[in-house]
Amino acid sequence: MEHGAVYNKTTEPQATPPRRCPRIGFTLRRLWGWRLPVKVVQTLFSFAALVCEEIVDDCSSCSGLYIFEFISCSAFLLSLLILCAYCTDLYESLGEDTVQKL
Repeated sequence: MEHGAVYNKTTEPQATPPRRCPRIGFTLRRLWGWRLPVKVVQTLFSFAALVCEEIVDDCSSCSGLYIFEFISCSAFLLSLLILCAYCTDLYESLGEDTVQKL
């Protein structure tokens, strides 16, 4: 009972898995068939709407234009995020549940 031999550790420390950097690779396994062209066209149209909105210099009632700018910018960023998530290895790095929540 010397030197604290009575007291042993009751729990073992859990080994944490090593953190790895996500690989960035391009794959079309999850967006196949008609889904990939539709997402690409959606991204291009939302970007075209954003560019067309920025071309307007003068407007008499700009409130609708600001709403259109917000919607077109949001649509472009979200569709770009979806393409990046589904067409890269980020999908496997994050996990299917996390991507579905996004």
